Amino acid sequence: MEDLKPRPASSSPLTPLGFLERAATVYGDCTSILYNTNSYTWSQTHRRCLQLASSLSSTGIKSGHVVSVLAPNIPSMYELHFAVPMAGAVLNSINTRLDARTISVMLRHCEPKLLFVDTLSQSLALEAISLFPPNENHPLLVLIEDDYEGDGASSSVDSRFCCTYESLVEKGDPGFNWVRPKSEWDPIVLNYTSGTTSSPKGVVHCHRGIFTITLDSLIDWEVPKQPVYLWTLPMFHSNGWSFTWGMAAVGGINICVRKVDAPIIYGLIRKHGVNHMCGAPVILNMLSNSPEAKPLANPVKIITAGAPPPAPVLLRTELLGFVVSHGYGLTETGGLVVSCAWKREWNKFPATERARLKARQGVRTLGMTVADVVDLESGLSVKRDGSTLGEIVLRGACVMLGYLKDPKGTSKCLTENGWFYTGDVGVIHPDGYLEIKDRSKDVIISGGENLSSVEVESILYTHPAINEAAVVARPDEYWGETPCAFVSLKGELTRKPSEIEIMEYCRAKLPHYMVPKTVVFKEELPKTSTGKIQKMVLREIAKGMGSSSFTRVSRM
Repeated sequence: MEDLKPRPASSSPLTPLGFLERAATVYGDCTSILYNTNSYTWSQTHRRCLQLASSLSSTGIKSGHVVSVLAPNIPSMYELHFAVPMAGAVLNSINTRLDARTISVMLRHCEPKLLFVDTLSQSLALEAISLFPPNENHPLLVLIEDDYEGDGASSSVDSRFCCTYESLVEKGDPGFNWVRPKSEWDPIVLNYTSGTTSSPKGVVHCHRGIFTITLDSLIDWEVPKQPVYLWTLPMFHSNGWSFTWGMAAVGGINICVRKVDAPIIYGLIRKHGVNHMCGAPVILNMLSNSPEAKPLANPVKIITAGAPPPAPVLLRTELLGFVVSHGYGLTETGGLVVSCAWKREWNKFPATERARLKARQGVRTLGMTVADVVDLESGLSVKRDGSTLGEIVLRGACVMLGYLKDPKGTSKCLTENGWFYTGDVGVIHPDGYLEIKDRSKDVIISGGENLSSVEVESILYTHPAINEAAVVARPDEYWGETPCAFVSLKGELTRKPSEIEIMEYCRAKLPHYMVPKTVVFKEELPKTSTGKIQKMVLREIAKGMGSSSFTRVSRM
């Protein structure tokens, strides 16, 4: 068999872009996108993406060029996930909730040729561009005019924008022969990390990796043909965990929505018969604590990831009729690569035990080669005892190519021994299921004991008065560090608990060294746009409070 080698017929580069072409054939007359009063079919979406790709090519966009977009979950944002790489370019989706200075830094770093800007993000984009040095080129701006009120109105085009999104679509060729990748290792997207633990990094993924993670995610979640998918997860967050391309693969209906809150979500579920959605644990917490929370008429499958979900939040959400799946991934993996694969026998357990099991991140998905937890000193796998801490490491086709313009950072996490070091601290249970205990920077070392902030937070979430909780290290002259809890309370309380009461509540459920020595009440905890609590911000607050040896409680 030695003479049998790959041939052109068997070695076409893998790419998720072909999913759209197939969707137009199989599901051509079926709805692809619903947004306010607007709707599109898969044939229309395919044609519009080809037209836009054609126009991009005619403006000089070539393979390897970066094209950025600053927009929420609206139809154009979905189309750009196909149209930009169909022109051979690399799509860079920008977090709409970042400040202008951070966006300016990102734009100067990735040097896009074009920046598509949503109607409501005009001032943000223009401020970011204004921060460029006088002699430095900035991207051409394209305005995405959007009827965001649903009343047919549109905004006027600022003279600083070269054209509108729709004008590019209209002048494009619907018969455009889209640019297929010469190699499946060619870059397709550039995403910046959330920056929750450090400065944002530019993560580059290739066509092969995105193709793999897309099919892997569909298989792992058991997504059927033509689901009704609600976009509660921002598309700018790891490209919606790959479900931007995934919905084309299965001919789903994309329910686009600008703003995400409980009344809107429940309203869209009822109106459109939504059966699939994704979101960070903050979405689950919002849905289960809302006055709108009532048992669903039909089950809705929801994937949660992005932060370890507290078991009490999982339990409350599932009691409403949501079928929660839990996964783990990073910007560097392009989506979820570890999932809590459910076993039938677990259905016999009490609800609280089911929630505890589901709070674990789980096992590698089919598209990953290996997921492990290793000791940082020896590099060997930790004991599978559910308590020995180590760093989570991954290997597989979904792992990024590397960080843009950062060979040192790339080499640091993509090591020569073939691992991607995630920076997340976890354990492996005797049954082989992995569980995150913390980010490496979030582990609290108190009196020589390694303390998991996630474990303390899980107990805090069981308190009936607490809405959100985050635990970080506070400096201590005697212990080195002590746990400091930041909490927000539920709004409908008739009596608010005191700091001492919360600490005593934890003392009854945790080893004493893990009990928060400080409790800080806040109206709302700082978050990224994807719902991750910004522990970096809270750490700075705790650091500024000084040693906890002299101050037991605090109010802010």
